[in-house]
Amino acid sequence: MSDYDAQPGREPAQRPLSQAQIDADDFDFHAGLSGVAGIVADARPVSEILREVANFASRAIPGVDGVGVTLMQAGDRTTQVQTWAVTAAFVEEIDTAQYEDLDEGPCLTSMRSRRPAVSGSLGSDSRWPHFGGRVARLGVHSVLALPLTVDDRVVGAINAYAYRRDAFGDHAVQLGSQFAGPAAVSVYHAQLLATAREKVARLQRALVSRAVIDQAIGIIRSRSGVSALEAFDRLTRMSQTENVKLHLLAEQMVEAAARRARERRV
Repeated sequence: MSDYDAQPGREPAQRPLSQAQIDADDFDFHAGLSGVAGIVADARPVSEILREVANFASRAIPGVDGVGVTLMQAGDRTTQVQTWAVTAAFVEEIDTAQYEDLDEGPCLTSMRSRRPAVSGSLGSDSRWPHFGGRVARLGVHSVLALPLTVDDRVVGAINAYAYRRDAFGDHAVQLGSQFAGPAAVSVYHAQLLATAREKVARLQRALVSRAVIDQAIGIIRSRSGVSALEAFDRLTRMSQTENVKLHLLAEQMVEAAARRARERRV
């Protein structure tokens, strides 16, 4: 059984599980595990991948009424949240309070400690006095937060919520922890692919801007006979004087030259 952060001072009543319940939980767990293992981080947005992981987690972890999956800011060593996806509207409200209003809660705790965090009575949990009271007023009393780790890096977390008290015992924590491993890999790969796509897009934009700037330099040289370096200096001074970004000024200059050429042909 993996180590986890339990609610201080609370000894939940142990409900023995029947063999039929264990078998049903194991069947759902393997169905959710197979689903998350089959996720392909293709051209879809990261938010869509997170929604799939959340849906599979809601099946794999027993006792769940709603699940949220959170992605940390790429390359950030803090617990700053980048995006998240949920399976139910009440989870959206809870996680908005956790991340945006209070900066306090089980997800943030689990990501910082790198251990699952469990609570069976959020309204009386001393670890999150503001968060727990707000969530309890929504009728939600139990949470299981699971960090998503790849090697030594925490990439996010899964937050499983339940209306009833003490919904997540050792069995749920064990299955959730086993599910979190492959889920973390899927989330991490989606994050890497999204970052790579953004870098390629930035490079493409830079190449386009460079080409337009070179065209504007050529226009200045053709009019004045100056060198390429002098033409670039003129262009940068014009950009500063007119308070217009260099590539935008170059685009305007090239478009104006093309427009005059078309008029001459007419």
